[in-house]
Amino acid sequence: MTSTVDSKALVADLYSDHHRWLRAWLYRRLNCPHDAADLAQDTFVRAMGSSALPVIEEPRAFLATVARRLLSNLFRRRALEQAYLEELGRLPEHCMPSAEDVLLVREALAQIDRLLDGLPARARHAFILHRLEGLTQPAIAERLGVSLASVERDLRRAFLHCLSEPSE
Repeated sequence: MTSTVDSKALVADLYSDHHRWLRAWLYRRLNCPHDAADLAQDTFVRAMGSSALPVIEEPRAFLATVARRLLSNLFRRRALEQAYLEELGRLPEHCMPSAEDVLLVREALAQIDRLLDGLPARARHAFILHRLEGLTQPAIAERLGVSLASVERDLRRAFLHCLSEPSE
């Protein structure tokens, strides 16, 4: 096991050797220098917490894997926000929430997204259908085209995942 000092030195070396490359790699995918810089920083923050850090043989492959997961989270969160904004656009003007309420909902959606991060897509989808849309397990099974046992397993996995996540 490496010490904290060794771990910090590994991250510092990883950062100095590969930060510019990672930022450029992310920029090609996002076409936004600000998002690329933010995600590069987030990638190194995640790398600091990785147990694999002392044994990285291919640092760029490792960083790209971490960054791809963060990109996926970013795209999923943006799609969720876009769907929310589209639904807001369908409301009559007198029913529109205040800017403060919109911000609170966006923050809640981001928190839900972080909480469900790491779950397989079907388990995440089943959880959202059950908890946010109020669908029954048989309705979820029909909607997803899977067995009721699969839905039960996915929901159990999602609940256990949520329980094991550290609270902020």
